[in-house]
Amino acid sequence: MQRPMTSWTFGMAAVALACTLIGAPPAAAQVDRVTDPNWTTPRTPDGQPDLQGIWGNKTITPIERPASEARAYLTDEEMAERNQQRAIREAAQDAAPARRYEAGRNVGGYGSYWLDSGDTVLSTGQTSFVVDPPDGRAPIQQWALDAKAYNLANEGDHYQHMSVWDRCISRGVPGSMLPAGYNNAYRIVQTPDHVAIYHEMIHDARIIPLSNGPFVDGRVRQWMGDSRARWEDDVLVVETKNFHTRGWIASSFAGGRIKGIPTSRALHVVERYQRVSETTIMWTVTIEDPNVYTAPWTIQMPLTAEPDYQMFEYACH
Repeated sequence: MQRPMTSWTFGMAAVALACTLIGAPPAAAQVDRVTDPNWTTPRTPDGQPDLQGIWGNKTITPIERPASEARAYLTDEEMAERNQQRAIREAAQDAAPARRYEAGRNVGGYGSYWLDSGDTVLSTGQTSFVVDPPDGRAPIQQWALDAKAYNLANEGDHYQHMSVWDRCISRGVPGSMLPAGYNNAYRIVQTPDHVAIYHEMIHDARIIPLSNGPFVDGRVRQWMGDSRARWEDDVLVVETKNFHTRGWIASSFAGGRIKGIPTSRALHVVERYQRVSETTIMWTVTIEDPNVYTAPWTIQMPLTAEPDYQMFEYACH
């Protein structure tokens, strides 16, 4: 017998619907802004979804949501306003006269032509890269914040306090996919059994097997971990583990508060690459490290096609 819907059952249904929406994958929230509904994912000669090309992610959107920002997404009007404000500030910086610096001090970069950090917010309108937790902030344990603060304050005392980027080693995973002040380009190349991601910054090259095979022995620990890739429909899923403890989750000033946060041997990273239009790949990464964070957390960003971009050797030394 069908029961009539009472106010109680209606209320519970509403709660269930709200929970469903809240629990929906973060990537579903504003992807429609960059998705072409009439577009069909191209295929490689062997039939895989084609992600190949040069992609970029320079932006003025912060990694974490500022405390002053209560919302997860901007309106179209707010996006245009922030982009315009950035253009005005950048023009003023370019027009400013060169300043004199004291001998032995950091000479800085007095014009924006020294940098290529982006001049627009993310095309999705996100107010932060972090989309989960809902407050847009990574759930970092206090000891990790303290360790970061000590290393940054004493980086000149010992090489182990320095950024692994400053040491020209690697920006790690997922740090190598996060934007910096320049060199924000990535080349993706596919073969039937591998995916290669070449990063312009520090010329890291990830050669990732498309395989359900086992990871390397857990006693083998690496700067960028050990990765395996698989296809879930048209989404490339890359799982990485077997990290050591000498890396940072992010090493660029663009990382804000997460710059310098250490990694542990328990770090487990799952990336998802989904091409949603001719010009956009949505990159979503979930970071799990119970030794460093109180819960897993997720970053989402669009990678934008830059077919005319020329990648040069980074030559870090």
